Amino acid sequence: MANVEHGGTAGNAFGAGAAESARARLRAIRIGLWVIAAVLAIRQVTVVLSTPKGERLTDLETWVGPNGVLHVKGSLYDSTQFTGTPFGGLVLKPLTRAAEQALGWGWTFGSLSLVVVLGLVVARALPQPVSRRTALLAAPVAISLLMLSLPVRNALYLGQTSIIPVLLVLLGCFAVRGERAGGLLIGVAAALQPTMLLFAPLLWFTGRRRAVESSAITFAGLGALAWAAMPHDSTTYWVHHLAGVGLGGDADDLSNQSLHGALLRLGLNGPLEITLFLLLGAAVAALGLRRAIRYARDGQLLLAVAITGCVAVVVSPTSWQHQLLWVLLALVGRVGKKTSDRPMWPVAVILVMTLPAKMMLPNMAALFPLRDNVVLLAALAAATIVPFLSRTSEYYRAPIPTDYARPVPTRWKRVPLLPFLGRVFTRPNLLLELLLIRVGYSAYQQVRLAATGGTNAGGRTTAEHHGDQILSIERFLHIDIEHWVNHAVFKVEWLRDFFDFYYESFHFVVPLTVLAVLYARRPGDYRWARSALGFATLIALLGFWLFPLAPPRLMPGLGVVDTVHGVQDFSKPDYGTLTALTNQYAAMPSLHFGWSLWCGVVIAVLAPKWWMKALGLLHPLFTVSAIVATGNHWVLDAVGGAVVVGAGFGLTHLLQGPRPRPLMKPVEVSMKEPVPATGRTPS
Repeated sequence: MANVEHGGTAGNAFGAGAAESARARLRAIRIGLWVIAAVLAIRQVTVVLSTPKGERLTDLETWVGPNGVLHVKGSLYDSTQFTGTPFGGLVLKPLTRAAEQALGWGWTFGSLSLVVVLGLVVARALPQPVSRRTALLAAPVAISLLMLSLPVRNALYLGQTSIIPVLLVLLGCFAVRGERAGGLLIGVAAALQPTMLLFAPLLWFTGRRRAVESSAITFAGLGALAWAAMPHDSTTYWVHHLAGVGLGGDADDLSNQSLHGALLRLGLNGPLEITLFLLLGAAVAALGLRRAIRYARDGQLLLAVAITGCVAVVVSPTSWQHQLLWVLLALVGRVGKKTSDRPMWPVAVILVMTLPAKMMLPNMAALFPLRDNVVLLAALAAATIVPFLSRTSEYYRAPIPTDYARPVPTRWKRVPLLPFLGRVFTRPNLLLELLLIRVGYSAYQQVRLAATGGTNAGGRTTAEHHGDQILSIERFLHIDIEHWVNHAVFKVEWLRDFFDFYYESFHFVVPLTVLAVLYARRPGDYRWARSALGFATLIALLGFWLFPLAPPRLMPGLGVVDTVHGVQDFSKPDYGTLTALTNQYAAMPSLHFGWSLWCGVVIAVLAPKWWMKALGLLHPLFTVSAIVATGNHWVLDAVGGAVVVGAGFGLTHLLQGPRPRPLMKPVEVSMKEPVPATGRTPS
């Protein structure tokens, strides 16, 4: 067999067929990713152009509109609305002659083109060696991530120029030939955004000294040109405002994700704040640039450029949201020796740069300093403390796998990306799991509320109509027991208090406890159970969206007592303070019962003792009794919850295969010989 495969015709034919199949799958994945990137681009343009005229491209309108600062005689900085450099104003002034509508369309599509070029440059700049598959898929993935990122979305929506300096620096480092040409582009970027001068030490200490000279000459020349054309504006910007300090919005605004803004938000001000900002900024710059130089010499120039950009974000007096693209580029760094640790950093960066901070951290006063500065903290971490692996590390290309379960057959091999769902049998990274659970639950809350248009009043009529339909079906089936159970429990004080407590307390505690125990003791089964729970919740969201349903306690005339929330005033569209936080009509299916049933099934399947299995099955029994007794759900809601849980387990089995068998002990694989670096130090 070996001889035939290596030299015979049969082996060649078999190998050719397998190779052709692999190429076909790769082409399908690549086409799919490009389609996703195109859809995201179209969506961003549609959002901008469909926004009312006075609400989109507001920064661009402030600058070059009919009454913009570039039309007004006198200093550009009299109103503090223009935040660019004098050279930036000099470049933008000719645009004031363009028709307003044409400028908006041209600016939007021009910015979109710059994002595409930026993604292509980033994809080509990945640290070598890069597999052919990664090289082919990198461009659409990079463009998609850029389209989703908050900096790009803000830049497109506001009409900002923040994409241009980032692109100029990347072109100067990776695209153009010759150090002088690269330095020229970086000098132009610095003329538009002075903090780009921080790239000079990176270039100098990695041997690209001609690029430094070229960038310095370009920056000085363009600054002199702007000074000659607009001496008063140049004096105002460079002398009175110390390179733009104090321009734009308030420095303590949440949009300013710089160290200066964070210190102001913490209540510091005056000489103490300025001194502390200068000292901390100097320390971050020294440590960050040192790290960037080390990674550049290691052959990871894109990571080095991203770290330098993160330093610029931290030490700049103002780093508005549309200027934070450097943090997204830092995800190219590899962190962690184990397979389960590898996704932690890139996923965290993507979440930070694409989602509002409120989705990642609970609305708790103690966490406000973290939530308000989450992008700054990501930039600070990338610049100073994240232990990115060197390419000479033995774990750079081959992290340590720790298998806790036997492999199961991969399903749907011909469907792009789906086979990856069944290939991982390691304990997942704990921080990553907690972050994803938090983001998933926040998205779940948002979808629940959006299902009625953002207010309970918006879906009240439909929800009550659906409630009448459910009640009619239950009466036909003779299971309309909600009123009887509710009043029977209400008359017994200790029983009412028990079900109220059970309804409010165990909905989250038990599922999280089950997940925690599985994560610690049964990692292979954790992935199986967690996937089933996730699929069930996603399906339930469709139910909330498509079928808003008033629970018995919110049905006028039914006479059901709300034992948990108190008496409801049916003359008002909202029923107490909870309605401002969540959709009161997300009753079908009941995730209260669904999650409890998931807990019961998981415990019954995995628990080693019969009494543990029986105890686990009591939880869904108590839960269904509580949701009916308190008036929060119909009996059919519990049936719906059981259906989505069954569908969740079914989808998990369909996509991931059967539940993996645990190994007696984890298999640790260590690398004995380091992987040699093949990249060269940038010259």
